Amino acid sequence: MPSFAVDTARHRYEAIVEHGILRRAADFLPASHGRIFVITTPDVWHLHGAKLAGALEGRGHQVLFFPGGEANKRLREVESFCEDMARRGGDRSSLVIAFGGGIVNDVGGFTAAIFMRGIPVLQIPTTLLAQVDAAVGGKTGVNLDAGKNLAGSFHQPVAVLIDPTVLDTLSDREYRAGLAEVLKCGVIRDPALFETMAECFVDVLSRQHPHLTERIIAAAVRIKCEVVSADEREGGLRRILNFGHTLGHALEAETGYVRFLHGEAVWFGMLAASRLAVFAGSLSEEVFQRIALAIRRYGPIPSLDGISAESLAARILHDKKTIQGKVHFVLPVCIGETTVAAGLPDDQVLSAARFALRADAWR
Repeated sequence: MPSFAVDTARHRYEAIVEHGILRRAADFLPASHGRIFVITTPDVWHLHGAKLAGALEGRGHQVLFFPGGEANKRLREVESFCEDMARRGGDRSSLVIAFGGGIVNDVGGFTAAIFMRGIPVLQIPTTLLAQVDAAVGGKTGVNLDAGKNLAGSFHQPVAVLIDPTVLDTLSDREYRAGLAEVLKCGVIRDPALFETMAECFVDVLSRQHPHLTERIIAAAVRIKCEVVSADEREGGLRRILNFGHTLGHALEAETGYVRFLHGEAVWFGMLAASRLAVFAGSLSEEVFQRIALAIRRYGPIPSLDGISAESLAARILHDKKTIQGKVHFVLPVCIGETTVAAGLPDDQVLSAARFALRADAWR
């Protein structure tokens, strides 16, 4: 049972990777909790709700359904949840359980962060992407028209319960999308994880090796916990977790959050950022080719037709990683090490985006 601590100045909690831990969810509830509100989607509840309901038997939980999808990851949904919780008797002793994929973890966490000025949240992620990224670290939020996750709050959970068995119901597309965040962790901090992902891709994609799946999940969660513990609010080290996110978020916003899953956009963003690192002189062509090959092995992503590099470049000016008009990019230096670069020439950014938009870049 791998367990990793997030230890910040104000809060400490565990992210636990354990087969079947969903059935033990009640063990991680605060002793003095009041009403329990489970925020989830109908499909997740249909697939896994019986296990959670069994774990919460006798606890008087109430289920609030979120329609799902990036297009619905908006303030109006958070307001609706808060109104519903207030009508159902929610108060400062209430607890939110965010039970679903990354969007549910973001929305559920943000709802908990602002209801009654902040109530506890237990994160139970049910997609690979949520298990290794969204549920860990206390970042919560919703999208604006201007960009992704531009309204939100840091709100650390009471615990994160990661049950690899729930991944059996994921589609291949969702599973591949989640692997983007795992490979990202390898590139930015863990050469051994990168090599496993790059060389064992057939076994990773097959999902026929539970111990391998648990091992790569645990490695990514460990990295996330280490980074968040060192830098809770992204003042320094935590920025490395944004590798692939700057242009990835721009791609999501440019296509209305409906064409690409978040992980697919991160695949794109990592390829573009790695190419940009070559242009900027921080990464060798040889290492770039290793990263690019690993990314291609976990494709494909949806068609990039009709998207212009100029439009993506315009979008990144609204990204929350842009400070005082300067866009910050996380660029690999070698496998396991990155640098943060600001004020890169526009022609380099455009060239990197154009490269990643080419169909032959993915073959």
